Amino acid sequence: MKNGGASALRNRGRVAVIASALMMTSALAPVMFAAPAFAQDANGAKAGQNGIEGQYAFDIPAQSLTSALAQFGVQTGLQVTVDGALARDVQAGAVSGTMRADTALETLLQGTGLSFDVTSDGTVVIEPLVTGEAAQGEVLDPVRVEANASDVTGPKDAITESFVASRSVTGSKTNTQVLDDPASVSVITQKEMETRNVQDMQQALAYTSGVAVDEYGSDDRFDYVRIRGFGETTNGVYRDGLPNHVPGWTVSRVEPYGLQQIDILKGSTSTLFGMNAPGGLANGITKRPEDDARGEVFTTFGENHLTTGGDVTGPVAEDSKWTYRLTALWQDAERAQDYSRDDRLYVAPAFTYKPKAGTELTILTDYSKRESSLAYGVPRGVDINPNTFLGEPDFNKFNTEQYEFGYDFKHLITDRLEFRQIARYTNVELEYRQVAAESSSPTANRTAYKIDGEMSNFAIDNQFEYDRSWDTTDTKTLVGFDYNRIDNRETAKYGTATGIGFVNPVYCGVGCINANTHWTDWDIEQNAYGLYAQEQLTLDDKWIVTLGGRYDYVQSDTYYVNNGTTEENDQQSFTTRAGLTYKVTPDVSVYGNYSESFLPVYNSITSVEGEVKPQEGTQYEVGIKYQPEAIDAMFTLAAFDLTQTNVPYNVTSNVKSQIGEINTRGIEFEGKMSLTDQVNMTVAYTYLDAEIVNDGNGTNDGNRPQQIPEHTASAWVDYTVPGQGWRGDLTFGSGVRFAGPSYGDNANQVEIASHTVFDAAINYRITENVNFAINATNLFDREYVTTSYNSVDYYGDGRTVLGTLKYSW
Repeated sequence: MKNGGASALRNRGRVAVIASALMMTSALAPVMFAAPAFAQDANGAKAGQNGIEGQYAFDIPAQSLTSALAQFGVQTGLQVTVDGALARDVQAGAVSGTMRADTALETLLQGTGLSFDVTSDGTVVIEPLVTGEAAQGEVLDPVRVEANASDVTGPKDAITESFVASRSVTGSKTNTQVLDDPASVSVITQKEMETRNVQDMQQALAYTSGVAVDEYGSDDRFDYVRIRGFGETTNGVYRDGLPNHVPGWTVSRVEPYGLQQIDILKGSTSTLFGMNAPGGLANGITKRPEDDARGEVFTTFGENHLTTGGDVTGPVAEDSKWTYRLTALWQDAERAQDYSRDDRLYVAPAFTYKPKAGTELTILTDYSKRESSLAYGVPRGVDINPNTFLGEPDFNKFNTEQYEFGYDFKHLITDRLEFRQIARYTNVELEYRQVAAESSSPTANRTAYKIDGEMSNFAIDNQFEYDRSWDTTDTKTLVGFDYNRIDNRETAKYGTATGIGFVNPVYCGVGCINANTHWTDWDIEQNAYGLYAQEQLTLDDKWIVTLGGRYDYVQSDTYYVNNGTTEENDQQSFTTRAGLTYKVTPDVSVYGNYSESFLPVYNSITSVEGEVKPQEGTQYEVGIKYQPEAIDAMFTLAAFDLTQTNVPYNVTSNVKSQIGEINTRGIEFEGKMSLTDQVNMTVAYTYLDAEIVNDGNGTNDGNRPQQIPEHTASAWVDYTVPGQGWRGDLTFGSGVRFAGPSYGDNANQVEIASHTVFDAAINYRITENVNFAINATNLFDREYVTTSYNSVDYYGDGRTVLGTLKYSW
């Protein structure tokens, strides 16, 4: 909590704090940490009953003292109180292994100048070793912190103060350590997103191993995401664990300023999340209300770019059971290409209600409006400035307006059984106009597109989790049922516009455009039902067996308005997952898994001839994870083999083909480090051996699938020079992103050269509450082609430099 919140805490008295605020540091009021009622020690006894002399299994990494004491309270069930003024800016060492609680606490407090005492009711009180000014001063009402093991957001300081997050719910739909999940999981924290000043989902994921973004360069209609070689743009982008499936062009677009972290689960995920490609998924976590009052306002500016916004949160009133959060952003901006725009309005109110311990309801709403003018590719072989616009300025937009209402409900039925339900309703309207030059001849007609759509989506996920421990065995059983309904009404027309000169284009206006030929005029209704179960069995704190299974039934009805016909397509599948994790030491784990995926494919969507079959995938994966005790870091290394059948690929902009079988084998390495308060670092490398095993007629068998480079790598590091005297902290950051050669077609005739792009950042802390940052992407303005298909080259974005002035309290 910032200094400005201290007086508010003094007046507020005793406040309930959920797990999203569990790790908040720098509180100036006394803080009380308490474990949830269902916490248990390693021997199965109810936590805390053995007191300060009891034996407990500890796993507390080095971090701020406030955060460490919170985890100590969770892992022992003991109540801990500390004057926030004593704990502020104090670091605690790591504690790991089974030991007495007092021994662990002595380790945490070593070198801090603090000690502890135990009251008659068993409460642990942190106090100074000696009396003096540090032990005197105003006596403040304590703040009570209640841990919630199922909280989706994770420890608060892990997402705002560090590049490293040790837990994630995305890998197993339960609050599990990343070390324990038998899968490769990456987490992009709010701290990392803010440091790099990401402007969209693609930028947020750009430094993640196994993930390829920016596939179509400056064409930013969608958040193009490819994981382990498989396209996840239309099916693999999730928010709060619920899907954002795209059955056409009308898409729900994610505003990164509204997220507090992004989890990337790699590999087949259908046993938990249903229909998806085998590559994995990216799950954005929406910002939640917090119990401590804080906020920020900012403005970002650059060439033809102005953004302003703010984020405030806290209790609705003194001693209220309600907390709130309001996140808002307004933007008036252009992209690098001529006549392109990126205007945004985003407003997201959220409320959390906690009527009693073990019950919590969070209401999440948002309104988003984007007015975008599109960038597009350049005809292959035409040598012009990539920013040259070859469309029509008066017929060039990709505008979306969406509103969403959802909630996240948790209720502890017993000390071992919890029910969770998360739901969201989304409505999106699309207005899409475009003229594209696809021929290298300036006299050839250009192609025109006119698409209007409205999509509504309702998604709900119900989960029961039952936890139990006895002797040396722990079980975590999850049973769930989810439902997703999409109604997508779209009218798409195409046609032509007259040719245009490439060097000095002269625009002809809407009068030269004829886009009246029906392409599609449909109403797609899709209902997806899923029933799943998962068991996580831990033996002797070392062996973790994860087993899962899921049945999916997907019903799709496509009504063609122009001819009055209806196409029905029902598909079903049962997918399985089996994983084994072995904890070599408390900070090193090795794992292996087998998993399956299922993704329906529909004739109405893919526009291919003949029978359309569902895509089915399998994955084999082994890996090792290392989270050292001495530093705040996470390292992962994974090797995998994925196979998927019946994969659709673009042949032209409106025709797709299904390839019989594709295989990708590869190795991923990733490291995230917040080494000290002064150094953050990420490194990532991916090797992908991708092959078209069978394309149905043998034409491309053995070739490399289009748009998949063999090697990708990235690295980011920032270093803070501590302020002295009048000068505040000064942070320098730099990053590099590399993508190796690839092909623009499955015939491997169109070669795409490799490219390396550099990013940079400077942040100056003017005062305790005021920061000024400059972020540059593609620092050296490298001109490069990201991909090429349908005789069009797509160029990456040029250099962008943005300055951000932020005031926080």
